Amino acid sequence: MTGRHRDGLPYAAVYRRVWDGPARAEAERINQSWTDWTVLYSLGRRCFYAMAAWDGPRPVIVEDSTGEGLEERMREAEMIRATRLAVRSSPAPVRGGASRRRAGPSGVAVAEEPGGETVSAGGRSPGGRAA
Repeated sequence: MTGRHRDGLPYAAVYRRVWDGPARAEAERINQSWTDWTVLYSLGRRCFYAMAAWDGPRPVIVEDSTGEGLEERMREAEMIRATRLAVRSSPAPVRGGASRRRAGPSGVAVAEEPGGETVSAGGRSPGGRAA
């Protein structure tokens, strides 16, 4: 066998190159300061990613090319989540006891989805989930 790791020869030290060191350090800093998020830096795309750690119907993933931009996207996602939680926690009158179907304002049957949002023939209510 040839090369630098032949039998009987000592291992040679190889220079380890750290690609995008400042960006990776920035991702680690953001990851430590935002505890409800997991932050990564993609070497291939040269982009920051953050994945929310909270429970929800769909995963929340935001991305940006800068650390500051990523933190802004994370703030926006948290504000959207807080707004939706506040809307869902407000009491809504439901007629007919524990029934999951009720009459809408126009008399059309309106079904409630498990998250508490209402869906009618016209589409989602204003407090619906984000895409």
